[in-house]
Amino acid sequence: MRILFFGPNGSGKGTQGAILKEKYSIPHIETGVIFRENISKGTELGKQAKEYIDRGELVPDSITIPMVMDRLKQDDCKNGWLLDGFPRNLNQAKELDKALRAEGMDVDIVVEIVLDREIAKKRIMGRRLCVNDNNHPNNIYIDAIKPDGDKCRICGGELKTRSDDQDEAAIDKRHDIYYDTETGTMAAINYFKELSKQSGGKPKIVEVDGRPSVQEVTQELLSKLGN
Repeated sequence: MRILFFGPNGSGKGTQGAILKEKYSIPHIETGVIFRENISKGTELGKQAKEYIDRGELVPDSITIPMVMDRLKQDDCKNGWLLDGFPRNLNQAKELDKALRAEGMDVDIVVEIVLDREIAKKRIMGRRLCVNDNNHPNNIYIDAIKPDGDKCRICGGELKTRSDDQDEAAIDKRHDIYYDTETGTMAAINYFKELSKQSGGKPKIVEVDGRPSVQEVTQELLSKLGN
């Protein structure tokens, strides 16, 4: 099973991706990890990517796409993969589609966690970390996991915020890219939706409401995937 997985920052995409990874026993692949591995191993593509990163520039698709494809062709991907957060824009969607076709690979499923931009932003800014255990979920904007006053709802520990969760400009910048229906990530999602329409429903498009609890989102996702 080959899955492209989309959702804005704040949608719980990472959590749901991890659940699918376990359920289908397929690798959960993120481009950030691919970059780090290539750079740390000193691959030719990694060296090229590092030059751009060191200059504070975006790594061009001519480097990113081959790097992603190299990862998808590794042995642990023989039974499928879950590609998380890529492609990020329309051009990458077209280039990835072209590269996959050249290798005889089909995308089976495109999953989109649908979440209003303002809700996604609030969820990011509402996250609170328990000093005793960062895995204790607390969020001032989600009723199901709202803290007990200013204390952790699970253990009563002190809560703190991550500085990047409160960087409104940075959040807006990431969301500007994601919610852009002309050239951004939403345009990439729509590209695959159009492919599905033209190809009799392949890849299968699975849209999931990101507003409910983690468990409810998981239930809807697995139900729509036929499990």
